[in-house]
Amino acid sequence: MNIDIQAEAITPRRQTFSHIARRFGTDKAASRYEEATYDVQPVANFHYRPTWDPERELFDPRRTVIEMADWYAFRDPRQFYYATYNISRAAMQQSFDDAVNFVDKRGLVGSVDTDWRAMFATYLLPLRHVEWAANMNCQLIADWGYGTQITSAAAFCGTDRLGIAQIISRIGLVLGEGSDEQLLAAKTQWLDAPEWQPMRRLVEDLLVVRDWFELFVAQLVVLDGYVYPLVTQAFDRAGAAHNGSPLSMMTGFLGDWFADNSRWTDAVLKAAAGESEANRQTLRDWFDRWDERARAAVQPVADMVLGDRGASAVAEIGAQLQDRVAGLGAIAEREKAA
Repeated sequence: MNIDIQAEAITPRRQTFSHIARRFGTDKAASRYEEATYDVQPVANFHYRPTWDPERELFDPRRTVIEMADWYAFRDPRQFYYATYNISRAAMQQSFDDAVNFVDKRGLVGSVDTDWRAMFATYLLPLRHVEWAANMNCQLIADWGYGTQITSAAAFCGTDRLGIAQIISRIGLVLGEGSDEQLLAAKTQWLDAPEWQPMRRLVEDLLVVRDWFELFVAQLVVLDGYVYPLVTQAFDRAGAAHNGSPLSMMTGFLGDWFADNSRWTDAVLKAAAGESEANRQTLRDWFDRWDERARAAVQPVADMVLGDRGASAVAEIGAQLQDRVAGLGAIAEREKAA
């Protein structure tokens, strides 16, 4: 008996889903990121309007004054969807775990100067309250935003912020040798310490901003643009003179996360600014308003940690923020010229 085995090529009848084919064409195989983010949000045939906002549909672009011809112009350069996001963050979590375990098992925190160890707890641990609020703000962007591309990325960012708050809490437990004493002291500082009240006021004001794109600018571009460089650069450099390297090992992930998240926020801001002059003017006004507030909020904390060098450190970080957005269009051109 003869058996004739032949290879046969099977050609797919179509390359991707119909909503992706309508955007990119039928002859192009879409990436998983494109299939997960483009044109997924409903745009028609809604039933009831939300009782909490009866003037608008459940998904409504009018919840911000920013206008876009295509709300799917906010492509995430990291191309995060559920799988890639979790792979990325699992690696980041493992890096943090390794650093904390290394410091904790060897008792390296005890090698840090006592005064600086106390200062480290004073400036870092209250930030878990800032991160919790950032989670709330990111989830509002995910809730009220328009287009799956930006809402899914905002939801991922909100999850990051909740995780960072938990990680800061874990660092507090390491500093307290398993006790929550340091965390309770940090809560008291957040509520009562004069140095933290401008930041607390700003954070509480951000929680009631109703334009989700303004909140994006205020929280993710401006406030983060001051807090993260201050903690991971200026404060770290100051700690080096006090044997603070073990503490820097535990917070090293903050700088890595901020650089990663900034890739997305910069892409969103650039796309919005490039859409129209009206958008650029709106973004310019928002940036001016929240830059002034954020600078005033971080200044007392910088002065507490750095003393006479606090003002120059904040000014330098403000200049870095201006330079960072200089490539994003007219938002920064006016600031740079000034």
